[in-house]
Amino acid sequence: MLIRQSVASVAAEMHSGSLYFHLTDNFAHAHGHKPSDSEVRSWKHSLPALVNALLEAGLDEVEMMIEYTLPLTSKRADAILAGVHPKTGEPSYVVIELKQWSEAHPDEDSPHLCLVPGMYSRPVLNPIEQVRGYCDYLAQFNGALDGNEHRIVGAAYLHNATEFGAGGLDVVEQSTSGRLFTGDRRGAFIEFLRDHLAATSGALASDAFIGAATQPSTQLIGVAASEIRDREQFRLLSEQKLAYELVLKAVRNSRQADSKEVIVVSGGPGSGKSVIALSLLGELYRQGRSALHATGSASFTKTMRKVAGARKREVQNLFKYFNSFMTADPNGFDVLICDEAHRVRETSANRYTPAENRTGKPQVDELIDAARVPVFLLDDHQIVRPGEMGSVREIKAAAARKGLRCTVVSLDSQFRCGGSDAYLRWVLRLLDLEPGGPIPWEPDSKMQLMVAETPQQMEEFLQDRLEDNKSARMSAGYCWKWTTKVAPGQALPTDVVIGDWARPWNVYGDRAVAGAPPAALWATDDAGFGQVGCVYTAQGFEYDWSGVIIGPDLVWRDDRWVVDRAASKDPVFKKSTPDDQVRRLVRNTYKVLLTRGMVGTVIYSTDAETRAKLRELVKAEVGATASVG
Repeated sequence: MLIRQSVASVAAEMHSGSLYFHLTDNFAHAHGHKPSDSEVRSWKHSLPALVNALLEAGLDEVEMMIEYTLPLTSKRADAILAGVHPKTGEPSYVVIELKQWSEAHPDEDSPHLCLVPGMYSRPVLNPIEQVRGYCDYLAQFNGALDGNEHRIVGAAYLHNATEFGAGGLDVVEQSTSGRLFTGDRRGAFIEFLRDHLAATSGALASDAFIGAATQPSTQLIGVAASEIRDREQFRLLSEQKLAYELVLKAVRNSRQADSKEVIVVSGGPGSGKSVIALSLLGELYRQGRSALHATGSASFTKTMRKVAGARKREVQNLFKYFNSFMTADPNGFDVLICDEAHRVRETSANRYTPAENRTGKPQVDELIDAARVPVFLLDDHQIVRPGEMGSVREIKAAAARKGLRCTVVSLDSQFRCGGSDAYLRWVLRLLDLEPGGPIPWEPDSKMQLMVAETPQQMEEFLQDRLEDNKSARMSAGYCWKWTTKVAPGQALPTDVVIGDWARPWNVYGDRAVAGAPPAALWATDDAGFGQVGCVYTAQGFEYDWSGVIIGPDLVWRDDRWVVDRAASKDPVFKKSTPDDQVRRLVRNTYKVLLTRGMVGTVIYSTDAETRAKLRELVKAEVGATASVG
């Protein structure tokens, strides 16, 4: 959070004019960049409306947690009020979503969405649903609410709006976790605050809320089967829920109006793309709609078939590959969910494709043609192979060629890397994927980052994490030969050799070898530790601790990165692959590897000068007595 103070203290800062400078400074420190103009406007215009209502309610001593970051994500609630319930005497929490809208109307086809004239060109999430999502998420992940979900309520306050201008949004059923108040219902809003907060100090309640243990994150793979077959498992927030509702709306329209729409969901690692994909697949499956999930990742598809489709063939058959639609009938499905769509290739044809199917048709066209609502979930920075071309630009162009409407939703929050925006930005700056050059890592409370001096040191540290019941994996750039054929009965060869340390790559293929899991299960099977994963087996997965070996294909020289394509053993790089493309793909590869961890990352470079640069940027070292931050 940016500020935690009593209402009276916030009011004093507001009247002195220092509140906004305080918020701006804290924001820059927490996120590594200045707040947007819209955020500053909200602080200047919406926060006073809330503070004045609290003062009029006599709730001067209630604690305000402003811009509170939800656990395990970068998503922030505008304010959480902490106090004592006036009737029960228990801790009581009120989540507030503030909107400056003067007018908003429910979407006719989907009341969970709304239209805001003059502000947004497409529907946005109904604020009742937005604040309800925050409450449900906090009830799941904040230990202070474990078994006490009744202690948290939520309200959206549209202080500039009238009932005529925005009252229709309450067509969505309201509940204790999702209420709506407009400016001309300010009195009712004040009474709502009094109903849930007593005129006494909220400091202890705020302490309990902030100090509560965070519940374990819902692991995508672990609940996949229940999500698809039984009931909703995931808590979708803000843009995630918006994307979900836009797809369901498009599905309804496709039947009622015989229409077709392309939807693109773009977001960085851990922004919830696969969660949205599985939530949609589950909902559509339970509705009896014809929907399929497709990826270009053998590891992800095989894992989902094994876990989500366990003992149920019809669920296994929901998971396909991008090249499965060369001969599909046009609009043969209601929805085709293309997860990890940055791996879409130029064409589906390969050396095994029958001549009659070699049409030369772009793979993106095949995927768009196959369903009435094709959905693409992607991250432009995760393209790691030549020939991969699944980008927002390419998909929008393909839709335009066909005269189709294309809606793009950008996910601006993320749930991997402890929800640390600062860590993701550090990685992007480190690898020159964002301008400005590498910056020192400033430890935050969300993500731990360390540098190892040797691979042995890294492995021993990760082994200790395993013994603490955390998941951990080691991965590396593709800089060592990979023995792909292992004779029956033989152990995996130790291909990854660094000095006197040697470990095998993960298994190549679909069968376990000498106790090591098949490639598709390396990231999720406990036996995957001890082998070194590559980007193709790590991409799309997550684990608590990530050990990343930066090989000789990426080294720091003087003041910049140098990519040595000769050091790469990746067979996808051909002589014809341009140097510029190799440089970009190598850096994207390490971006993927460095963003797999949920709790922390340990980096080791095989190059001494590169290790020195990393030590300069990251003060915490494995084995050092300093805090790992």
